[in-house]
Amino acid sequence: MSTFISPMLLETAPEAFDSDDYIFEPKVDGHRLIYSQTNGATRLFTRHNNDCTRQYPELLAFPFADDIVLDGEVACVDPATGAICFESVMERFSAKKADKVRRLSEQLPANFVVFDILRYKGEDLRSLPLEKRKEILASVSFPPNVHIAKIPYFTGAGIPLFTSIAAQGMEGVVAKRRNSTYVSSRSSAWLKIINWTFVDVYITGYSKGDFGWLASVPAENGRMKSVGVIELGVTPKQRAAFYSVKDALFAAEDDAYVYLRPQLKARVKIRNWTRKGLLRSPAFVDFII
Repeated sequence: MSTFISPMLLETAPEAFDSDDYIFEPKVDGHRLIYSQTNGATRLFTRHNNDCTRQYPELLAFPFADDIVLDGEVACVDPATGAICFESVMERFSAKKADKVRRLSEQLPANFVVFDILRYKGEDLRSLPLEKRKEILASVSFPPNVHIAKIPYFTGAGIPLFTSIAAQGMEGVVAKRRNSTYVSSRSSAWLKIINWTFVDVYITGYSKGDFGWLASVPAENGRMKSVGVIELGVTPKQRAAFYSVKDALFAAEDDAYVYLRPQLKARVKIRNWTRKGLLRSPAFVDFII
């Protein structure tokens, strides 16, 4: 039976930095994948221990010569743009029927980008420092599968890498302490630096249930277009400021939301825009006065 290892998770750093104590990798915009080959059987797991082996048959085409457990990210490229696309890999992940999986594996192939090795030839490597695990990973012969590759990394130079990543519109950079052991929890030894996109929106309503502010932008027809719900990043002080003015902006309501006139403007940060023109993971930054 293949082995699942709960992955090491990242904390967030506010900005890029240089340090010889760290290695820096491009952050791939996909979902976490544990690739586990044990006794000749290969299984694929998400970070939450969901078995997703059948969703990615192209990753199973060629086995490794020895038992191995790898950590990495699975991602897809949007055929229309040639860019890594989170929505595309989510389409792959959500496919369950065999005929759809087979069709998507041809039309929208997944790629597994490996950044760590956790077990090899029956030996647990997690107590080794990261740079030693990287050496072992570099020495492993990968099978002739074009959909599996090792991620490049750079020592010390986090700012130049982030500048390059941002210029290409990619997601960001991951910084990892060179001496870090692998722990199955969130750790400040691994940091993500996100290449945020900043957008100005109008707050045009709020949820009657769980916290959420409706975000809208002007559409081409002159009306407001809803682009998502802001649930993250709002401080108690900012909530209080909002509640002090919301009643004066009341426009309408239904069972789920209270709608406001588009007068309150805010800046949010997002990962990117979705293909449907919505904000992906919007986080509140500040009000615009």
